[in-house]
Amino acid sequence: MLSIALAGKPNAGKSTFYTAATMAEVDVANYPFTTIDANRGVSYVRTDCPCLEREERCTADDCEDGKRYVPIELLDVAGLVPGAHEGKGLGNQFLDELTNADVIVNVIDASGGTNEKGEPVDVGSHDPLEDIDFVEEEMDLWLAGIVEHNWESVERKSRSPEFDIDEVLADMLSGFGATPTQIATVLRDLEYPADPIQWTDDHREALARDVRQRTKPIVVAANKIDVAPDEHVDRLLELDKPVIPTTAEGELALRRAADADLADYDPGDETVGIGDGVSDAQREALEGLAERMAEYGGTGVQEALNYAVYDLLEHITAYPVEDASKWSDGSGNVLPDAFLLPDGSTPVDLAYAVHSDIGDGYLHAVDAKSSREVSDSYELEEGDVIKIVSTN
Repeated sequence: MLSIALAGKPNAGKSTFYTAATMAEVDVANYPFTTIDANRGVSYVRTDCPCLEREERCTADDCEDGKRYVPIELLDVAGLVPGAHEGKGLGNQFLDELTNADVIVNVIDASGGTNEKGEPVDVGSHDPLEDIDFVEEEMDLWLAGIVEHNWESVERKSRSPEFDIDEVLADMLSGFGATPTQIATVLRDLEYPADPIQWTDDHREALARDVRQRTKPIVVAANKIDVAPDEHVDRLLELDKPVIPTTAEGELALRRAADADLADYDPGDETVGIGDGVSDAQREALEGLAERMAEYGGTGVQEALNYAVYDLLEHITAYPVEDASKWSDGSGNVLPDAFLLPDGSTPVDLAYAVHSDIGDGYLHAVDAKSSREVSDSYELEEGDVIKIVSTN
């Protein structure tokens, strides 16, 4: 399962974002380091279910009238403070938790109502743009420190005739989630001395920054837009990097209202239907939230998760079935499973994602939409429904 980590300074709204996205109760308070131990839960990315192409909607548990929700892991960890890479605050604990994440959502306080340490200040008095590069810098310097700490072993191994810097660095950085292919790509684009003994701190830091960018891409969730000054939001949206306007509190309110049958809302909807049983105060709050949603196309929580998986990680959703004509499994369940796979994946990759035995026994695959056999090298597309024929 793909893992998304929520990063940012304390009190930016990470725990509220986490609660809204998972509906799991965690401590949420208006002071730094509310989160000490990492919270792990299941959230979802949203896509169009292939059942929209059929006369009847499927009965999959994660499909709401054609809105398909595919599970991912969501991780909420302690907030960062300046100098986190040196161990300040809960920095080392925070950064260590990020090693297994595939992508980062940097939750910032777009309202400017908290300073660089996460302490409450007057709304608008802190520049949220200062928090954009903050997480990247702390992660880059933390990884650079790891590289520096382990560089002596690289120098020692370089004396061997079989020394291969790609292999050595891939082994050293595998714990950070770096693959040999990613390391090879980084080194191809990096200028560095052939002899590791001649590497400087600048070389090692450049290596760390490039590795972090490839292994832990970041999307910014500009949180608290419901109370943020418009000029703050406008400046954030003008940045040359992915920024999603977000109101985690708004999303949480909508999720709870929907659970109480006070609102018609599914995560990722751009509008909300207000029920008849709401009080005047509830109606006013929901109408105000609906106006903000109309301005930004939703609460941003689902959009941030979707952008992280489908855009930054470049994944697609594929649906394995046993019956190509009914799009069902052996029990008749229509489109029961959905898998997130990297763009460029093949039917063989999908087979292995279902089960290693299915992959080992792979024979061929059929595109259930066209009822035609597809080649082993066929690159799957978003929403493909595939029948896998296997000996197992």
